[in-house]
Amino acid sequence: MIKYILFDLDETLYPTETGLMAAVGRRILQYMQERVGIDPTLARDLRRHYYQTYGATLKGLQIHHNVDPDDYLAYVHDVPLGDYLQPDEALDRALTEIQAEKIVFTNATTEHARRVLGCLGVEHHFSRIVDVRAMNYENKPQPGAYRRVLEILRARPEECLMVEDSVRNLSPAKELGMVTVLVNGSGGDGVDFAIDDVAQVGEVFTRIQREGKR
Repeated sequence: MIKYILFDLDETLYPTETGLMAAVGRRILQYMQERVGIDPTLARDLRRHYYQTYGATLKGLQIHHNVDPDDYLAYVHDVPLGDYLQPDEALDRALTEIQAEKIVFTNATTEHARRVLGCLGVEHHFSRIVDVRAMNYENKPQPGAYRRVLEILRARPEECLMVEDSVRNLSPAKELGMVTVLVNGSGGDGVDFAIDDVAQVGEVFTRIQREGKR
């Protein structure tokens, strides 16, 4: 039986088309150039390499450039969220109907998550936020991040439904025994369900509970 629903934050609880993560991406490149001193012609390729290798640019910058993670996270998330996000009544209704504990599980910070949830008008639905600091900076899809969230929740994998926009981030959850939901994708290895919009997660949850999948 599903007791916990773990929601990724960025581009899961809101659509990619908002442009918010593109703005964050520009801040990441600015940080790499202005704070770390990486040549602008190299920064974009290096960012891509770090993301592909470690799952997050921050991890690569920590390993290879010894950056202060809190300084990085504050800098890259310093964007006017109100320019990109607005209250989502459909998501609010969907979350209201789901009778399970809802947790944000994000590679970002709690501060950023609360700002995003506030703009969407859904913060009150979430009992807690497990952020990159709580994961000891072991970001998804590193296996330690998933073990850490289970430890924090004192949960078994089969009690968890994980909702993500990234197949790569769902695969480790599936391997542990979680039920996985891909948002805005067609599926792939490690994906149990694929939905077009995060507000449809309630339908998946109802189906699982009805069929006794877990």
